[in-house]
This record gives sequence, C-alpha cells and structure tokens, in this order.
Amino acid sequence: MLYHSTRSGANPVDSARAVVQGLAPDGGLYMPEYIPDFDWKKCLRSDAIAMATQILSTLLPDIPQMDRLVQNAYVGKFETEDLTPTVPVGDFTVLELFRGPTSAFKDVALQMLPQLLTKAKDVCGEKEDIMILTATSGDTGKAALEGFKDVPGIRITVFYPDGGVSKVQRAQMVSQEGENVTVCAVRGNFDDAQTGVKNIFAAAVDGKLPAGNRLRLSTANSINIGRLAPQITYYFKAYADLLKRGQIRMGDKVNFCVPTGNFGDILAGWLAKRLGLPVGTLVCASNANNVLTDFIQTGTYDRRRPLHKTESPSMDILVSSNLERLLYFLSEDAELVAGLMKQLNTE
Repeated sequence: MLYHSTRSGANPVDSARAVVQGLAPDGGLYMPEYIPDFDWKKCLRSDAIAMATQILSTLLPDIPQMDRLVQNAYVGKFETEDLTPTVPVGDFTVLELFRGPTSAFKDVALQMLPQLLTKAKDVCGEKEDIMILTATSGDTGKAALEGFKDVPGIRITVFYPDGGVSKVQRAQMVSQEGENVTVCAVRGNFDDAQTGVKNIFAAAVDGKLPAGNRLRLSTANSINIGRLAPQITYYFKAYADLLKRGQIRMGDKVNFCVPTGNFGDILAGWLAKRLGLPVGTLVCASNANNVLTDFIQTGTYDRRRPLHKTESPSMDILVSSNLERLLYFLSEDAELVAGLMKQLNTE
C-alpha cells in the first residue's frame, strides 16, 4: 500500500517506509492513498490481539509477520488480556486505557511501534541506527522511552517542556533505564518542543543527519502512522464489549468523547469509522486550551493565544499536528493543506 504526504501526492512510499521515516520530507504527514476494504464485523468477533493484527495488517501490509509483532507488543505487558477493558459508569461506558506498563493511554501504541519500526527497518534494508526524536506534553515521553528501551539499532531522545508536565511524568522520564535513551527539558511549551523536532527533520538530508553522523531520523509522536494506527484497535474493542453486554446491536452507532491534545487519539476514531465501524459522533473534548473546540465551532484555527498550564498537561497544546490529516481527509487536496499549514506557521 502506498502512502503520500498530506502536502503533496508526489514521491509516495510503501507503508514500511512511511513508518521508518515518520514524517514526510516536505514536512507533511503520511496518509494512505485510499482506505482499504475491511471486514469490520469479522474483526468485532475477535479478541483484542486478533483485532490489532487484522487492523494493522490492513493499514500496514508491507510489514510482515504482524501476528508475531502484535504478540510481542502486548502479551504479558498489560494488566489484563483485554488490553483496554470497558466499564459502565452511570449512563456511560468508560474505556480504560491505563492498563499498560506506564499507565498512559499511549502504551497501546507505544508498545506496538517499536515492533513495527524494527521490522520495517529490516524490510527497507536500513543499516544505520535510527534516532527517534519525540516531543511530549507528558504521556508520550515515558511510554515511548519504555517501549524503545534497549531496542537494538534504535536510539530515542525525548524533549519535554520544562515545568509543562506533571511531577509524576517528569519523574517517570528522568528515571528511565536503558542504554539508548536520552531525555531533555526544553525552555518553552510543548508547541516549542514539537516545532524544534520538526525543524530537525526539515534540516535532515534524505531523512538523515548531516555528514559525520549518519543516523536516520524517525519519530514516536502520532505524526508517525505507525504510532497512530494501533490506537484504532480500542475503538473496535469498545464496540465489541458493548455488543457482548447487549447494550447495543450490530450496526448501532456509538458516540465517543475523546480528551484531545495533538488530535491523534480522536483521529484514530475517525479512521475506525472509515474502516467501517459504526461510529456516530466523535466529541472533541478540550480543556482551557480550546483551540480545537474553537476551530470545530467556527471554522477558524487561530494559535495566537496564551497557553494555559492545566491539570491535564497532555492536552496543553495549541498546534495539533494530526488535524492536518483530517484536513486532508475532508478536502482530498494536498495543495490546499500545504497552503493552510504554511499560513498557520507563518501568520
């Protein structure tokens, strides 16, 4: 399956290369050229491990042995074989995404990404070590460090905003074990850290650092499709749980309310819907940094506002990278998206 940038249809790559590179050379995000046919009803009859295998094999078909990779990522790593159990709370159902090794919802993706990246690296014949550069507003950092700890051929550097993550998150990151991990505090907020990572990618030549240090760059942020795709699984898992408990019937639409910062988690719900899952409304839940709420309600995205430090630092973001993918989905116009992102960055 071919992937191309949200900012250009030129120079498409296969799904393995998209995972290895993380970010497209023009600064855009990789998207599949089309959403493939998917037997979503069969997927709902599977357990969590089989669901993940079916979904990832469909979206990332150029990465082989997916069943083994999924087993390596999840079996014995989570508190429950369900991975992401659901529990009734009043009239609602809560999807528990904190059952992984770091108690972050991103464990579902970041236990899987090292498996995908290592296998994709082999498929692409990459000999150089890969350096993962990742900005975090809290959860991604520890989950990424734990996932990539001591993975051969891969190093990881995590940048977090100084004073912009919780004390627990900072303690988790700076105490991380592993010979291949580095953690750096950034003077500024998450958007500054994320922009810095993107600028390093922009300065790279053919995805590698300048002469004298030939590391290939990649990322563990949800700008990497290999990080985003695994998150689709728990939307299917939640729907299957509701079916088993008799709370819905096959084909009924289910609404999901998703706390949102970089827009990756909720975009995974959008992708689940595109694969056929009967998703009703996706509610984009914001905190005081409600730039996404304003955009959805008004159609105007304006980052010119103060960044508020809140009790939910993973949502303290003003430039939500994955919104670019949704803009491409809605418009199917890479030139338009490139112009909009340039306008956002400059004006």
